[in-house]
Amino acid sequence: MKIKDKNLVAYCGLYCGDCFAYKGKVADLSRDLRKELRQSRFDKTAESLPNFSFFKVFKNYPQCYEVLGALVKFRCKNACKGGGGPPFYKMRKCCQKKGIKGCWECDEFETCEKLNFLKLNHGDAH
Repeated sequence: MKIKDKNLVAYCGLYCGDCFAYKGKVADLSRDLRKELRQSRFDKTAESLPNFSFFKVFKNYPQCYEVLGALVKFRCKNACKGGGGPPFYKMRKCCQKKGIKGCWECDEFETCEKLNFLKLNHGDAH
């Protein structure tokens, strides 16, 4: 993979330019869908749909709308090296303290537990 912008390589080694939160498309689509649902007053429609057996799932509409609201906020305006990313991002402080560009330059990279939270979504991609 050719890196387009080296400033978008996070301290952990992932490329922020590929992240849905950095791109913002999911947040934008969620915002637009919420707006459309509000304008069409779909909440009123969703209230009556569970009365029909094949539309029972609409009883969960309020939670769905709430999740869309959370997705609207799920965006990074800055890449990791610009202060963005998760607020609990320990790698930033660690790398800055050690004066290294990223975790891959650290002797403890293979065993560092600070990277464990990435494994659920990214495996060993970092």
